[in-house]
Amino acid sequence: MGKRRSGSQSQLLNTLTKKQKKHLRDFGEEHPFYDRVSGKEAKPQICQLSESSDTSDSESESESEPEQVSGYHKLLATLKNVSEEEEEDEEEEEEEDDSIIDDAEVNDEGGGSDVSVEEEMAAESTQSPDNVALSADPEGKEDGEGPPGTSQASCDEFTDAKHESLFSLETNFLEEESGDKSLKASQDPFLQHVNKELKEKEIQAVATNPKTTHELKWPILGQLVFSSKFQKLETFKPPKDIDLKSLHLQKPLESTWTKTNNQFVSGPQKSSSPFTPIQKELFLIMNSYRDLFYPERTALKNGEEIRHVYCLHVINHVLKANAQVLGNNGKRRSQQFGVGDDDDFRDQGLTRPKVLIVVPFREAALRVVQLFISLLEGDSKKKIIVSNKKRFQGEYGSDPEERPPNLKRPEDYEAVFMGNIDDHFRIGVAILQRSIRLYAPFYSSDILIASPLGLRTIIGGEGEKKRDFDFLSSIELLIIDQADIYLMQNWEHVLHLMNHMNLLPLDSHGVDFSRVRMWNLNNWSKYYRQTLLFGALQDAQINSVFNKYCVNVQGQVAVRNVPMTGSISHVLVQLPHVFQRMEAENLASVIDARFNFFVNKILPQYRDAVMSHTLIYIPSYFDFVRLRNYFKKEELNFTHICEYTQKSGVSRARHFFLQGEKQFLLFTERFHFYKRYTIKGIRNLIFYELPTYPHFYSEICNMLRATNRGEEATWTCTVLYSKYDAQRLAAVVGVERAAQMLQSQKNVHLFITGEK
Repeated sequence: MGKRRSGSQSQLLNTLTKKQKKHLRDFGEEHPFYDRVSGKEAKPQICQLSESSDTSDSESESESEPEQVSGYHKLLATLKNVSEEEEEDEEEEEEEDDSIIDDAEVNDEGGGSDVSVEEEMAAESTQSPDNVALSADPEGKEDGEGPPGTSQASCDEFTDAKHESLFSLETNFLEEESGDKSLKASQDPFLQHVNKELKEKEIQAVATNPKTTHELKWPILGQLVFSSKFQKLETFKPPKDIDLKSLHLQKPLESTWTKTNNQFVSGPQKSSSPFTPIQKELFLIMNSYRDLFYPERTALKNGEEIRHVYCLHVINHVLKANAQVLGNNGKRRSQQFGVGDDDDFRDQGLTRPKVLIVVPFREAALRVVQLFISLLEGDSKKKIIVSNKKRFQGEYGSDPEERPPNLKRPEDYEAVFMGNIDDHFRIGVAILQRSIRLYAPFYSSDILIASPLGLRTIIGGEGEKKRDFDFLSSIELLIIDQADIYLMQNWEHVLHLMNHMNLLPLDSHGVDFSRVRMWNLNNWSKYYRQTLLFGALQDAQINSVFNKYCVNVQGQVAVRNVPMTGSISHVLVQLPHVFQRMEAENLASVIDARFNFFVNKILPQYRDAVMSHTLIYIPSYFDFVRLRNYFKKEELNFTHICEYTQKSGVSRARHFFLQGEKQFLLFTERFHFYKRYTIKGIRNLIFYELPTYPHFYSEICNMLRATNRGEEATWTCTVLYSKYDAQRLAAVVGVERAAQMLQSQKNVHLFITGEK
């Protein structure tokens, strides 16, 4: 698959129509309809749809089915209305193309041409603003913000016109041994999923159907809840033994997965299964194309195991989808099907991106791409082609010397914040079986890897001129990894992303509509999208996203294990824990009820100067601002530390609090998440709300040991909770004690833990 002679390119251009030449110049690649699959230079079978054929098809459809016109069908109808000015422009463009062909023929006769016409056109087309918007501006900067003289270089580096043909489904060759043999298997879950046909009645019933649920207990994952809003709910249990061949993995994954995952498999299990026990059960659910919510993914325990297994699922899905497209391209040419047989080859979405992986930091994106390379390459001597690899290592890698030495932080902190922790990035990846293209333009990518902030800067908001979310229209696999970290970043970005998933695109983006699946055209993509949600905790906001936005036709699976022992068992100091219950009429009134309860019932007990050195732990930044303003209004002696406080301000606040010059310290959870400073001088603790992370409760309580001056008898700890804090309460005190506290009408519960 090297460079092609310019003579063959000129011959190809002579056979193209005006629209095809315009598409080639605009996108730097031929239309998917005209792929060359065989090793020979076969003449493309050009298929043109006239106005009459469109109308006849629509008439036949209207006779068999009732007329249903979606917004996207109306958009497609506008594509036929070509003005006279546009026709004149196409004629001018045809003349320009003819001149290019003449030049190419001259160069071919001279024998001195090193760059093909296709590559020249790709290089020219990628300089357009549309391509630069999503590829050459990864940080979302406006034109002119970067250093002078770098915009043109970055544009060329992103487009990578030299290797364009290696990563394009329109010009790539399909190897026979890795063709669509595996796709012919009727048991392949990929084919079963994408070929599943829904009816209009089923879609309309989803909004009114009650959710059907069924609980099962698996050996490793524990308690699973299968659910679906469609009528039929299917459940299954994992087999004892698993065979790679039964999983329908696309080549070369059967061999490379064993080598890539070798670090996690050891002992007698190594010979019996290439998966760890948790990987086996997770992959069985993923491979069934059900939505999955797994809330027990931790950076220390099983984070890398889970990343490996979902990367395997991603590569398997992309290779199968691309092989299906390339295989159908070859069949169309070899069998010379007419227009009437186009429905047999509907194998694409409205846009090319199929997978979206949302990760919090660049380090996670780096590891995902490295896994992709390992899964396609393994330990074979034949290396795959990785475009822009050096640049990717420079932008997403990290320098070990940049990290300050001798910082004592918990192990989980070191695991989460290792490497490059920049949270503003996005990158497109195009994948074929022996090649990976990094920094591919979004509309030429198979996989998008991004942070919520990186996506938000592209999607934009209502009223913004520069915004684009068409690339999310045909996402078939959405992976949100480390979802709990987004609660500490900005959860609104995740909600904004979910609201723009699988919407009908505003532009056609050069798609061949005869190849688009009907469920994409009907705007049913969200019912075929598989969502994999991984986090470290059960949280109401994460549960809400899973329940509201995951409507996969295959159903949903959620892991719902209850914590038998809470994080309070890890408190190492003798400390009375007083849990005070507040009442709220509904969930919307909890915020005001908590503030009023704190101001009227809790704060008066600590106004006395004797109750000095009081730290108030506040999970929500909005609650922090409200309390800070109230303390200022009441002229209380306090200081505060939040995630936006400058380093000098943090040092002053810690000093004043330790010396007793300030009676109260308002302390936000997000600051503790990002810094993990030890606050000295605490005598009284108030948890304004239960922590998001359960282990933060024991960490804050154990800070009392930092200044042990024989004052243990005066230490206090007060916690505010309501019936809507059931999940967080169970994670802190355990499920049995939490149930007792929620059922009881008493306001105060007192118990003491001793030092271990």
